[in-house]
Amino acid sequence: MEEDVGEDPEMPFGGDGPFTVLGIETSCDDTGAAVVRSDGTILGEALASQQDIHEKWGGVVPGLAREAHVNEIDRIVAAALAQAGMASAAQVDAVAVTVGPGLEICLRVGCEKAKALALEHAKPFVAVHHLEAHVMLARAGLGAEEGLAPPAFPFLALLVSGGHCQLLLCEGVGRFSILGGTVDDALGEAFDKVARLLGLPTGGGGGPAVERCARAGDPRAYPLPIPMVHKKDMNFSYAGLKNSFRMTVERARAELALSADAPLPDGAVADLAASFQHAAITHLEQRVRRAVAHCHARGVRTLAVVGGVAANAQVRARLGALCAAAGERDGEGGGAWRMVVPPARLCTDNGVMVAWSAVERLRCGVSNAAAGQEVYARVPLGPQIAAEASGSGGGGSSPK
Repeated sequence: MEEDVGEDPEMPFGGDGPFTVLGIETSCDDTGAAVVRSDGTILGEALASQQDIHEKWGGVVPGLAREAHVNEIDRIVAAALAQAGMASAAQVDAVAVTVGPGLEICLRVGCEKAKALALEHAKPFVAVHHLEAHVMLARAGLGAEEGLAPPAFPFLALLVSGGHCQLLLCEGVGRFSILGGTVDDALGEAFDKVARLLGLPTGGGGGPAVERCARAGDPRAYPLPIPMVHKKDMNFSYAGLKNSFRMTVERARAELALSADAPLPDGAVADLAASFQHAAITHLEQRVRRAVAHCHARGVRTLAVVGGVAANAQVRARLGALCAAAGERDGEGGGAWRMVVPPARLCTDNGVMVAWSAVERLRCGVSNAAAGQEVYARVPLGPQIAAEASGSGGGGSSPK
């Protein structure tokens, strides 16, 4: 993503005056658009979910996702503008769009729409990194902490979603260092697999289905191994836990003398869901605790939890408790940690995060040329410093 760096004196981005950005998101299976003002006010937003389209397939089908984006993009953009009281994109100050990482054929739908609007109305254009948009949303002041300023740089971020699981040191706009990443599967993907093994509906996402079911279960009913307990780095792994859970489900079925197509009893399903969720979040806690200690020594005191899995109430509660105890536990003083999490509805993909990420970039004088802008299925977010951070010589995977 090539950037044009510089300030245009005719545009309001460098001063204190407010400006508005239209953000468009089509990286996977949600068609989103939003108009956001530079003070964090959401003026208009619209979202078209594809959960009913993909549920019967057990996952996102790229071709169907692209077709749905094509069918919805004009309506969604128009709805966001109308909710903002705007007749067209001519009334916003800039246009932004996710250009990667994601499904390339889906990204292209949003990118072409944004490029056309920016060129038609002669608006500044911002190409947004999907993962950066999730992280930057923590700075929009949209959380439940009334009266508290958005987190300043630097801060620690846990990005946890269907395709990503990373710990990032966020030092500025576009400046990220990767402390740890997944070495195999992300937590959101593991939640999806667990939901399918338990026969839960996955149209709204496997994570929410497992979370709802787990509320009635006993998290100690089926002991599961915590991944990588002897590894001293900040990386994640969920492939082994998924396999252990599959074998646990098979044993439970055998003990109940169930045929291959017979459903598990509701009580067993709830206990299995609760047991998996407990083990998965314990793994998160262990890695985040190590990252907090690493960053605490460097003066960082804020953890932002972002991405689709950040909507999970147990993730929020347990990481919130970890932060509350962090300063005292480290024994180094300097103040307790603060956790910042976007509203649950904005943890999944949406246009608001794209628009806000563009606000941050425009304030720094960064924009892109709309003509010729490409999309990227894979694009790195920041340098990998996991080996340095862990002191073990090991590193995590590259960003997906």
